[in-house]
Amino acid sequence: MNIFRTLHRSILLLFVVVVISIVTLVHFSVSKIVAEQSRAQQQSHSPALELIVQQLMKPLHISETLVKAKELQDLMGAPDIDEAAVFASLKRLHREFGMNFFIASEKNRRQYYSDGTTTELVEGDVSWYFKYKDSAQNEIADIGKWEDTHFYIDLKVFDEDQHFLGFFGVGKSLRSFLDIFARYKETYGYDFIFADQDRNITLSSDPKLVAANSQFTNLTDLPWFKDLSEEEQQGSLNNLLVKINGFDFLIAELNIQPFDWTLYLMTPLESRQTEISRGFIFSVVTLLVIIFGLFLIIYNLLYYFKKDMQKTRQIDVLTELPNRASMSLTFDELIYKKSSVSLVLINLDNFKSINETHGRKAGDIVLRQIASMLQLELRDRDVLGRWGGEEFLLLLPNTGPHEAVDVAETVRNRLANMTITTGSMSIQMTASFGVSFTAIPRAINEVIAAADDALFAAKREGRNVVRLQLIEEH
Repeated sequence: MNIFRTLHRSILLLFVVVVISIVTLVHFSVSKIVAEQSRAQQQSHSPALELIVQQLMKPLHISETLVKAKELQDLMGAPDIDEAAVFASLKRLHREFGMNFFIASEKNRRQYYSDGTTTELVEGDVSWYFKYKDSAQNEIADIGKWEDTHFYIDLKVFDEDQHFLGFFGVGKSLRSFLDIFARYKETYGYDFIFADQDRNITLSSDPKLVAANSQFTNLTDLPWFKDLSEEEQQGSLNNLLVKINGFDFLIAELNIQPFDWTLYLMTPLESRQTEISRGFIFSVVTLLVIIFGLFLIIYNLLYYFKKDMQKTRQIDVLTELPNRASMSLTFDELIYKKSSVSLVLINLDNFKSINETHGRKAGDIVLRQIASMLQLELRDRDVLGRWGGEEFLLLLPNTGPHEAVDVAETVRNRLANMTITTGSMSIQMTASFGVSFTAIPRAINEVIAAADDALFAAKREGRNVVRLQLIEEH
């Protein structure tokens, strides 16, 4: 986890360096054509990059990294929330990153802030929690805390069994954004407008457009937008020239994909500057889109690289089947998808005598050949893994217990009639089968325990048999 956290930060730093380098290159190229004018326009876009990277992307990736920490899951998943420990952790994060973090606990329906305050999460009084709790999204950007309006990044937290524990995230007062916007506008005269997918204005350099008291200004309510044609209103606003309070402004549009927001950069133009400014802004925004796209590609490559590493660590080297850890994760995923699952525990009979009589090399050959045979007997949806030693585990999704017994009987008969060759000898093997079933969410250990009881009964009854043990309801 520390390696990937470092990689994420390194990529973010690389993203900033590349952006600044390319914008600087554009600056010197354009300055040969329109020296002072182009230089001023190039400098005016640097705050846009700084805003996106420092104010939006950096908090997002820091939060994405921290939300995976076991310390956070342990705090939020504890039977009794240790509020002192929660505040201590939030204050430490505040000191380390200089941001205002929060935890919203599902267990006791209370929100804790790094400044030491709390809010009771009462349905009807606090709408965001209950709205986003039921959302399919795990990462949400939102505006809230209306008495001191904040921009929030909310990330869902789950335990190892994918049970929802609440939200973790970071909040920034809109006053900090307005201060940045004010300095920018005073120097260059440019305006920012951030809008969500419904064109509600979430952030803006114009304080009158900033959300307040749970009310958002919509982009379609602005006078200059109403003056656009119907076709222009429904399409992209990129490179449109609009008139605001008697002055011409050129709009540059940039999609902020992680939040599904759009940034509208409003550039004031004199009539003789329009064409040059249009080309310059289009070039810079195109570069931003390309760099941002490359950043997302690298980020996703790292994500899949991490998944591949995890997959490699979850393969049994001898049989090349999923190992115990992988099978446990697969079971949890099936249960999370609300699938009924039959579980078959397969134990090779008298396997230790193979190792003792013929050696471990012969035992390894037996395990590999049996693993290959079992895979051939599986249906497409079934999952086979090595549970440990001479035991295999078979997961049968959406399969009833009696159908699972039939499957186990087929495999048992196939194995009993199979001749295993080790090069110098032939070996006959049998196995005992324990079958169990669950149609409701349960821990794998509970279902395994029932299958183990069935397996013990099969061994006790002479081996090479299939036995079923259903879980007793309490």
